[in-house]
Amino acid sequence: MSQEIEDHRLLNRSSNEPFSSILDRHVSRRGIMRGGMGLAAMSVLGSFGLAGCSDDVVKPNAPGEKSPLSLAFDSIMGRTGDGADRIFVPEGYSAQVLIPWGTPLNNSVGQWNADLAVTPEFQANSVGMHHDGMYHFPLSEESASREFLMALNNEYIDQSALWAPQDGPTNPSSGNRPANEVRTEINAHGVTIVKLSKNSENVWSSDTASPYNFRYTSATPIELSGPVRGSDYVITAYSPNGTLSRGTNNNCGSGYTPWGTYLTCEENWPNVFTKASGRTIDDDRLGIPDGRSRYAWETAAGAVDEVNSEFARFNATPSAASASGDYRNEPRTFGYIVEIDPYGNTSSVGTEAAALKRSYLGRFRHEGAWPGKLVAGQPVVFYSGHDSRNEYIYKFVSDANWDPSDANRPGENYDRLAIGSKYMDEGTLYVARFDADGSGEWLPLTPTATARNGQPLWQALGLANAQDVAGVIINTCDAADLMGSTPMDRPEWGAVDPASGDVYMTLTNNSDRTAEGTAATYANGAGSVEALGAAFDTAPVNGPNPRPDNGAGQVIRWREPSVGATTFNWEIFVFGAAEGDADNISGLTELNQFASPDGLWYDDRGDGEGILWIETDNGYDPVGDYTNDQVLAVVPASVSIGPGDVAVIDPSDQAQLKRFAVGPNGCEVTGIFATPDKTALFINIQHPGNWPADPGQNVQDATINTNGTVRPRAATVVIQKLDGGKIAV
Repeated sequence: MSQEIEDHRLLNRSSNEPFSSILDRHVSRRGIMRGGMGLAAMSVLGSFGLAGCSDDVVKPNAPGEKSPLSLAFDSIMGRTGDGADRIFVPEGYSAQVLIPWGTPLNNSVGQWNADLAVTPEFQANSVGMHHDGMYHFPLSEESASREFLMALNNEYIDQSALWAPQDGPTNPSSGNRPANEVRTEINAHGVTIVKLSKNSENVWSSDTASPYNFRYTSATPIELSGPVRGSDYVITAYSPNGTLSRGTNNNCGSGYTPWGTYLTCEENWPNVFTKASGRTIDDDRLGIPDGRSRYAWETAAGAVDEVNSEFARFNATPSAASASGDYRNEPRTFGYIVEIDPYGNTSSVGTEAAALKRSYLGRFRHEGAWPGKLVAGQPVVFYSGHDSRNEYIYKFVSDANWDPSDANRPGENYDRLAIGSKYMDEGTLYVARFDADGSGEWLPLTPTATARNGQPLWQALGLANAQDVAGVIINTCDAADLMGSTPMDRPEWGAVDPASGDVYMTLTNNSDRTAEGTAATYANGAGSVEALGAAFDTAPVNGPNPRPDNGAGQVIRWREPSVGATTFNWEIFVFGAAEGDADNISGLTELNQFASPDGLWYDDRGDGEGILWIETDNGYDPVGDYTNDQVLAVVPASVSIGPGDVAVIDPSDQAQLKRFAVGPNGCEVTGIFATPDKTALFINIQHPGNWPADPGQNVQDATINTNGTVRPRAATVVIQKLDGGKIAV
């Protein structure tokens, strides 16, 4: 989630023991293991045979063995301030600006220019604003590294840049917003599908003639799927049978499926709504405002050209005798993982767009969705984090077992969303509890599960009966509170090693984490988790979140004994910190200090090895004063755990964690993947302050510093080796 739109209200007021106190006991336990008995302690994952983690040092290869994967670039220095309105990459690399906000997707609109007055029509037919999560989908196996469809999240808008020619939006804080301004802002959100290809000189560009190019906005009709579909919870005046939603909003992290579809995740969507009365427990728990919404889209209601309550729907205050006459339930059609077929096929349920909201994966502020290890004949698993302070980590396990014949067939025309329904519309949603001994458990969010107070979950939630799965999903966060899950330091992006199944997740930061022995506090005057609609305001330290007032964040790692298992072992992979911090537990130096880890991607390089890429959205001054947001890389198999180490990466491993790229002033670096041949790495630059150097160009050198002041445009950046070789190695 971008700091620009982070909701600083703490919404989890349950009394569940937070991760930081669990981690504090876990750290103490491992420190004891370091002492007296003279035994070399193993990583908590060592019992599962994790590569490189069971000995004090990484052993050299025996003669004839394959050389281990290693990073073949020098860590670059941090950059900020004068001269840093540009991208920085290692020597021997190039960086190219690609598809910045406003790049046309077809020939129905003109080209971007710095003085362009953006209209609803222009924005609906061009790349959206503030690039975030993304992924690539080949058109054929043979050309997969030269051309593909890219699905790209457009998370939110910068009104000052969007409305620069008129010096900002009209009536941003009071009065009614003009209808066309609201339509333009709605069209700047959502998801972009665009065909990309490179020429013989390795220059990438978009194809405005491609029939695959498409925009999903905050107004695109999208079918609901899974337990909430057709339930009373989602009946609106727009969809009296509760099957259809309108739009996808504030899409942050992303994911993909083995059958070739894109997963986009609705995160900070609550703040585009308002609800002054008739509030329900899920409205409070998720933070639906009761006053003017973030962009005040609801104030355009009643415009003479308003169509089908396109603006009125953002006001969820009850105004009719029943839900079928108003939009009290409109927010309940948001908060999901949305599956999109980037190849553009029509789904089996007749949706107007090739997309479905997969409600069984939970309703909350999703950061992303990442598939677990894929094994034929075993369930399909997806992991997701709730990106708010003191919120939770979730896992969905399909009822159906994986059939390799369902794997993606690039370019072929068939119903991928029907395959998605097979794996994502029936299963079990779980939430994680982390224990101080390095173990953990996935707690089922099912109506008949036993809540912490001894009641079946459906009764603890106040639902009508034990068959109300939709009620559990609508109230995912309250259900997680009641089950006793572990509050975390803003779970954001995840990544999975496809060989071992190890799962990595960034815990970005938490200014509301308090010291050991302090009492948790709760919203709305609640005294415990049993108060529905409550959430933590503050929470003491625990195992995976051991530092109070945690500004620097950390990356955790866990492993499960089998696909779909309900137990796991966990450890801290690396702690963010500034070089001089007293709690610089991982021993970071000037060459790799970082804070607020956010984006994450496991770059599989085969033979059980890969690169873990870490991106930052820094809000921690001791690091932010040194460098802009950045991209770092580490080969997990190259770092080792010694006896009693608190984190996998420690002071002995500094040569293994390297800074690969630094973004321009004011930006967040997010979204990441590489082409299958590993010769091009794609990242996104979100909310740059004064970049790119020539905002009128859709393709340009990203390393050129901006001269003067420009109208900033978020963009994708492609990083390649000058010699055409594989990135990083």
